[in-house]
Amino acid sequence: MENKKILIITYYWPPAGGPGVQRWLKFVKYLPDFGIQPIVYIPENPTYPIVDENLVKEVSDKVIILRNKIFEPYQLASFLSKNKTKKISSGIIPNQKKQSFLDKTFLWIRGNLFIPDARVFWVKPSVSYLEKYIVQNNIDTIITSGPPHSLHLIGLELKQKLDLKWFADFRDPWTTIGYHKSLRLSSFAAKKHKVLEHQVLNSADMIIVTSKTTKTEFEAITAKPITVITNGYDAEQVEKQTLDSKFSLAHIGSFLSERNPLILWESLVELVQEIPDFKSHLEIKLIGAVSQEVLETITQFGLNFYLNNLGYVSHKEAIAHQRKSQVLLLIEIDSEDTKSIIPGKLFEYMVSNRPIIAIGPEGSDFAEIITDTNTGVFFKYSEKMKLKSVILDFYNQFLEGKLQSNGVGLQKFSRKSLTKELAHLIQSPF
Repeated sequence: MENKKILIITYYWPPAGGPGVQRWLKFVKYLPDFGIQPIVYIPENPTYPIVDENLVKEVSDKVIILRNKIFEPYQLASFLSKNKTKKISSGIIPNQKKQSFLDKTFLWIRGNLFIPDARVFWVKPSVSYLEKYIVQNNIDTIITSGPPHSLHLIGLELKQKLDLKWFADFRDPWTTIGYHKSLRLSSFAAKKHKVLEHQVLNSADMIIVTSKTTKTEFEAITAKPITVITNGYDAEQVEKQTLDSKFSLAHIGSFLSERNPLILWESLVELVQEIPDFKSHLEIKLIGAVSQEVLETITQFGLNFYLNNLGYVSHKEAIAHQRKSQVLLLIEIDSEDTKSIIPGKLFEYMVSNRPIIAIGPEGSDFAEIITDTNTGVFFKYSEKMKLKSVILDFYNQFLEGKLQSNGVGLQKFSRKSLTKELAHLIQSPF
């Protein structure tokens, strides 16, 4: 029996690096195991803020890849300031009080002239290209993945033109995502975002989200069925790692200005002052893009001596660091808008056998996952003394050579298990 064909429309694809690429790279890897032939549509000449050439090797040889040219304003803006363009396109926005005139100008242009985002110029050529391909190849199911949410507009137009089943996959929310308020939106632009969000949510046949909170938010906008399929972990082939000799606290991924955890820096400074030999063991290991504000704060707290800022590394190297660091840090912005964010790296953290220290807003969806799986401890931003106590407890376990996590119920978060859920959804006659 011939496999069911589905068309997946996504922006992030190898050699793109970072978390945005992982979700559909892994779904595509396992979909053929469940009788589904994935066809992936991507830009031919994208502007990726992060590149990881190693991920190209992970692309399934069973996938059909379609490419089409894209015009992106980021390509032009980079002539003015390549560094600022790269940071804004990857979501790293300077602290509002420290924004230069150029920062404010870039943000205003990004928020008000390109709605919903700077990839919007790909919509029309994509619809024209895909409409013909879908008809010629008898495809009846499409999936759009955002952000960038402009890709959902491709799905919207194709749905209006053809008899299709359309799944809109939201890796992050739309109008409630953390950086949305930083885009200096005019009232017109803010309203336009809401209108487009409403159109997409009420036109797709099925909405897929990554968290319970996003599902609840969207249920207030649409009566269409919404399914939660989280991100997950894959059985990565990584050589056995020797644990760091230092008491290393590692943050892996983008460290945004708004995620700057003062309670963590305060706790570490106090422990350095109060505990003999703590300073001789401490290492703060940052892997990935780090905002200037975070680095300045670490210096202000006098912690620069303990800092090991490694910058961006390949996904394979990041997995290795997750498994050899003593403690893993997961930091989310202290905001009502970020309760729904479940960082993709959480699931890789959970199977690393290293304890997680997580800091975020009260009611965070990822707090429940960490607690239920017994993989770490979650702290609100008001719980400095509790945080300090747990760091000290972990440090003492480190000295005794007994520091590790003992996760439970992790199998349901494997990429293959999650793909099975997705395949069942695609094949269901709803």
